[in-house]
Amino acid sequence: MPQIADVNQDQFVDRRMSYPPHETPGRERRQFVNSHDELSGNAQELAQAIDQYKLLHRRRFITYEEILAVVESLGYHK
Repeated sequence: MPQIADVNQDQFVDRRMSYPPHETPGRERRQFVNSHDELSGNAQELAQAIDQYKLLHRRRFITYEEILAVVESLGYHK
C-alpha cells in the first residue's frame, strides 16, 4: 500500500477563522451569483424570500412544501 506523506501538525493553518476585514463571521459563502435582476418585482420578492428561508434554515435545496410555506408567508393564498 502506498505510504501517505506525513504532514506536520504544526504547519496546519485553520483558515475558517481568518476572515477578511470587510466580512463578518456567520456570513454564508454563496456558490452562484444572484441573478434576480431580470425578474419582475413579485418574482424578485419571492426569490429573495426563498433565499432568506434557505439561509435561515441552512438548507441548500428546499421541498415544495417549504416553497408553499414561503409563498404563504408572503400573503399569497389560493
